[in-house]
Formats: sequence, structure tokens, C-alpha cells
Amino acid sequence: MCSVAIINDAECIFNKEDHSGPNHAVKLGVYVDEALSYIDNHAIPLDYVAVSGGPGSYTGLRIGVSMAKGICYGRGVKLISVPTLELLAVPVLLHHEEIEDNALIVPMLDARRMEVYAEVFDRGLKPVRDIHSDIVDADTYREYLDRGPVYFFGNGAAKCMDVIAHPNAHLIDGIEPLAKNMYPLAAKRIAEEKFEDVAYYVPFYLKDFVAKKPKPLL
Repeated sequence: MCSVAIINDAECIFNKEDHSGPNHAVKLGVYVDEALSYIDNHAIPLDYVAVSGGPGSYTGLRIGVSMAKGICYGRGVKLISVPTLELLAVPVLLHHEEIEDNALIVPMLDARRMEVYAEVFDRGLKPVRDIHSDIVDADTYREYLDRGPVYFFGNGAAKCMDVIAHPNAHLIDGIEPLAKNMYPLAAKRIAEEKFEDVAYYVPFYLKDFVAKKPKPLL
């Protein structure tokens, strides 16, 4: 996912999204340029830049954070890091009223094969279990499923449902980490004055990057 949005007075007034794959290197700069031109042409002050802080794609995170830092340096504004798994939870909590008050929610990012980056939250977005890199089998979330309903979502969730195979497990389709949903989490960090050091901030990769030797051409 690559997306850029402008939020003004809690309203999304500009939004660009690319759903076609890992195209940050191609798309992100264009979207940011359009967003900055929009606020300049409409005389809207830029106060903060929020960036998806991970976990996620190593390359995508590096490109996104580098772009965010560049804007902060150039415009003299503060940087906010929004955890990607919390970002996934925003549309679920705002738009899915069918979720029971005692339910748990589990955002998942695909980490290939049967591995996911996942965190367990309660209905109030309070962490119940910290972020792990999970190799999913029938017992991975059983202790939570045995207590009550658990809702799984994100691009790592669908592949896991047959393996989890529990009557309390529910899948919510179509949930992606989008910039237009950042506002509630960013506003909370602004209120708490929780800003990042632009010079030293690095995203949360969860795993170290491992370079692979390219295959010979012949």
C-alpha cells in the first residue's frame, strides 16, 4: 500500500492511494508533491507529518520515513510515527459496530508463507499482547479464542483462517493501512506531545533486513 492524505480540522481533504503493489519508489514522491501543491495553493498551513512506522515492508518503510523526514526538514514541522498495526485497527473500530464489547481484534500484516506480524488489542485499542512475528498454526491464538470472539483483519489474515479454524474466529475483509485513517492516532500523539526526533528516528522493522545474493544471469 502507498497512500498520502491531507487532514484539515479532522476532515480528509486530499487523498491518493495506490493498491497495485510495492510501488513506493515510483508513486510516493508524486503523491507527496501533489499534496504539498494542494496545501500551498489553498493556503493551508502544514503543522505535522505523520508516517506509518511499521512493522511492514523494509523497503516501503525506509522510503516512507525518508520522505516524511525530508518534508519535516524542508517545512520545519514535527514528525509523528503511527504504528501500522494500530492504523489497521482504526476503520475496524470506527465502522464495524457488530464487534462485541468483549471481543479482541488482531491486525495482521503478511510476512510470507504462514508468518504474519500481529498484535492483539481489546475493543478500546489497548494492547493485550505485544507485536510478534507469528508462525500461525491452530494454537497460536487459542488462548484468546477460547475466551470469546476474536476478529482478524489485514493482508495477513485471510490466509490464516483455515488454519486457525475456531468458532470464535472472525475475518474482516478489505482492511488496509491507509493515510486517510491516521488522524485519530496522530491527534492522540499530538495531544500527548509525542513527537519523533527527525534526525534519529527509524521505523520499527521487527525483523532485520537480510540481503540476498542475486542469481547469476547465466
